[in-house]
Amino acid sequence: MKFTPFGIRSQEFNRTVRGYDRDEVKAFLEKIADEFERMENENDKFKHDLEKMDEQLKEFKRLEKNLQTAFLSATETSSKAVESTKKQTALILKEAELKAAQLVENAKEAANKTRDSVLKLREEKKLLVARIKALIDTQASMLEFNVENIETKPKKKQPTKTEELSDDQSEINVDDILEKLL
Repeated sequence: MKFTPFGIRSQEFNRTVRGYDRDEVKAFLEKIADEFERMENENDKFKHDLEKMDEQLKEFKRLEKNLQTAFLSATETSSKAVESTKKQTALILKEAELKAAQLVENAKEAANKTRDSVLKLREEKKLLVARIKALIDTQASMLEFNVENIETKPKKKQPTKTEELSDDQSEINVDDILEKLL
């Protein structure tokens, strides 16, 4: 049986010869009804507060779930970003190393070409010097031969100054001429 403040107030008891004082019972029942009503109101208020708190709890749980999802997503995204950055850094380093190796290789090739060119030019210089020496030797031999032929011919007239100079200079220094040419 469910008690209500109105049910308590209107409760009737059987009468007996030696029963309780009716006014006293009524006053007691009235107090119990008032207290029961107060407790019922308080209970309703608590139920209402409990419903509000349940709604808040549900909202907080939903927020917590969203925050956890966001946190996991952010963690995953940052991990992917870090991983992507590491990969990009590795690729950039590898590319830089390849470019550096290529530059070094190109520089070595250029140095080798330059060295080969210098060696080739030195060889050409030696060949030119040898040819010039040979040409000067040939020319000197021809001059000496001509001078000898002139000396063996009978002298009919007086030598001119130019002829005297050529006689004095009949010895030709090949190295001296080459030095002057270079």
